[in-house]
Amino acid sequence: MAPVLGFLCFFLAGAAEARAGGRGTVLPLRVQEVAAPAANRLRFRHNVSLTVQAAVGTPPQNATMVLDTGSELSWLLCSGKGSRPASAPPFNASASSTYGAVPCWSPECRLRGRDLPVAPSCDAPPSSSCRVSLSYTDASSADGLLAADTFLLGGAPPVRALFGCITSYSPTTGNGNSTNSSEAATGLLGMNRGSLSFVTQTGTRRFAYCIAPGDGPGLLVLGGDGAATAAPPLNYTPLIEISRPLPYFDRVAYSVQLEGIRVGRALLPIPKSVLTPDHTGAGQTMLDSGTQFTFLLADAYAALRGEFLNQTRALLAPLGEPGFVFQGAFDACFRAPEARVAAASRLLPEVGLVLRGAEVAVAGEKLLYRVPGERRGAGGGEAVWCLTFGSSDMAGMSAYVIGHHHQQNVWVEYDLQNGRVGFAPARCDLATTQLLGAGA
Repeated sequence: MAPVLGFLCFFLAGAAEARAGGRGTVLPLRVQEVAAPAANRLRFRHNVSLTVQAAVGTPPQNATMVLDTGSELSWLLCSGKGSRPASAPPFNASASSTYGAVPCWSPECRLRGRDLPVAPSCDAPPSSSCRVSLSYTDASSADGLLAADTFLLGGAPPVRALFGCITSYSPTTGNGNSTNSSEAATGLLGMNRGSLSFVTQTGTRRFAYCIAPGDGPGLLVLGGDGAATAAPPLNYTPLIEISRPLPYFDRVAYSVQLEGIRVGRALLPIPKSVLTPDHTGAGQTMLDSGTQFTFLLADAYAALRGEFLNQTRALLAPLGEPGFVFQGAFDACFRAPEARVAAASRLLPEVGLVLRGAEVAVAGEKLLYRVPGERRGAGGGEAVWCLTFGSSDMAGMSAYVIGHHHQQNVWVEYDLQNGRVGFAPARCDLATTQLLGAGA
């Protein structure tokens, strides 16, 4: 449970829409193994993230940022105490002539932090800095100052932004599945709808991404009018809004209505009430680019697990180890040589997440994940594979979460102006070449 974070945040309303005309700002987006802090108060995280590049401060310092539609406050690991990945150099705030800590009495500190799970606080005298504290469900925590500095993203002009300058970080204990990376990220790009998110600060009304599978580059488009980016025809689903505060409903998340789940042609017999938020807000369905896989609440997960096992009996051999649970949430696992799974993946039943007006379809290799370091059989000839749908309850969540692994080769557009999210199958490697060129 060791994700790494990339970071970034801005402060110029409307800048994302204006700075690159109708086409928007287009950046490379990569799927990257990273090894750093967990960065989401609601999500179970993994060690594969979507990263983009930015330059921060004056003179600019390079930063690798994790793109996270499930988080609000963007932050950067700054010089200070605590643990951090050795390969992730911290941001040196004292070396930036444009850096400034936000004072405690300012509106940015007193009002803008209203959507954060823990409100900003004041440093003890004689300091007057605004302090932010973040804690996560994996027991990691981060602490630092609310600050502002300039950011360069792609070819856009520099903009000034509020962000968390994290000076103290306490990681969770490792689970044995983390992966070191020579390009570990140094912060997080918060993209939800909260007051301090990148989207809100820049006044961005539309953004889109297309995630290429494997090591190939995808792309992130900020702003623009959609048509100018040659996006494919999209099927839209409305964003769900709940006006009153509920204890388990994240009002600044990208929430959609899950209406059903199918395995092949079989629509699972899941009551609508199971897929709808209850009176506490538990049971919402969120799109989260900061989470790797997809998580379902108990009844829906049990139905999917049972039907998938039933339909794949002739293709996949169950692992047969009841106590084996990958990363605490994945217990539908199998054993087979890589070549056999490669051949079987073309025959596996497609899993469809049926939304209101759209569908996220998961097929082939995206259905199974090879567990690192786990071998079975004579001479270790068999790998261990798990279904890439996990149990929200086992992960300590009260929501359905659609992660970025199941958004590969899908053009996903967040149309905030019209309150909707669009989906369309796409060849993301070709789209990246078309918009960024062959050297992306």
